[in-house]
Amino acid sequence: MGLKVYIDGELKEKEDARISVYDHGLLYGDGIFEGIRAYNGKVFRCKAHIDRLFDSAKGIALNIPIEKEELQEAILQTLKANNLSDAYIRIVVTRGCGTLGLDPAKCSNPQIIIITDSITLYPKEMYENGLEVITVPTTRTSHSALSPKIKSLNYLNNIMAKIEARQAGVVEAIMLNSAGAVAECTGDNIFIVKDGTLITPPPDSGILEGITRKVVMELAECASVKVKEQQLTRFDLYIADECFLTGTAAEVIPVVKIDSRQIGDGAPGQTTLKLLEMFREETHHNSIIK
Repeated sequence: MGLKVYIDGELKEKEDARISVYDHGLLYGDGIFEGIRAYNGKVFRCKAHIDRLFDSAKGIALNIPIEKEELQEAILQTLKANNLSDAYIRIVVTRGCGTLGLDPAKCSNPQIIIITDSITLYPKEMYENGLEVITVPTTRTSHSALSPKIKSLNYLNNIMAKIEARQAGVVEAIMLNSAGAVAECTGDNIFIVKDGTLITPPPDSGILEGITRKVVMELAECASVKVKEQQLTRFDLYIADECFLTGTAAEVIPVVKIDSRQIGDGAPGQTTLKLLEMFREETHHNSIIK
């Protein structure tokens, strides 16, 4: 039997998991999502992800038709049905079936979709040797247009930046905001280490406040590493001692070159490697952060 997908209260075979072509999630990207990881059968930071999903829904005036506890149970049900203990979990909530017009008031029956599967964002050697990334012309959508705190189904802004990265021969791109400051990557938050301090762009730089980002900041404090949220420029990146990215799928991955400039000594830094080790300890044993 193949993978099963949860749709609107039912588990369906992957090949039979369908929504209407009139769903506004498909027609207009009108919906929200979350990506979560399960390690050793335990869903990592499930409450934080579900809380963010419901906040995103409120931000776009979308009513999720089940309670948080019921959604959490549905996630566990889907993992169990697929016999998965280590998995990537994608929760999608669409506006539901409507008309070809924009009016969301004409939509009914929001769709809740839960996909559980494996995911490998980067190969093992990139964690060992580090990534090369570039800054790209496509800027991050302004928070005055759409709050970056809303994890919406419309990711075209990020996809355009990803295309530019791929055209340049690298796998990831750093996006700047409209003021020219560093925001985030196409799917990950960014950190640098400078003179022993861990620095990451603040929320008002136009970032999604990642769950993994928050965990890494907590881990750094546990390791007595000073943590600062501070606006960053490209120059700040170039002269950093270390750089790394964080995200649910990526976890913690080193960056060793930005816009052809070598970062530090060109190898993953000690603070980065320590935080990666602590993050893996936390996700697999939940022994550091209570």
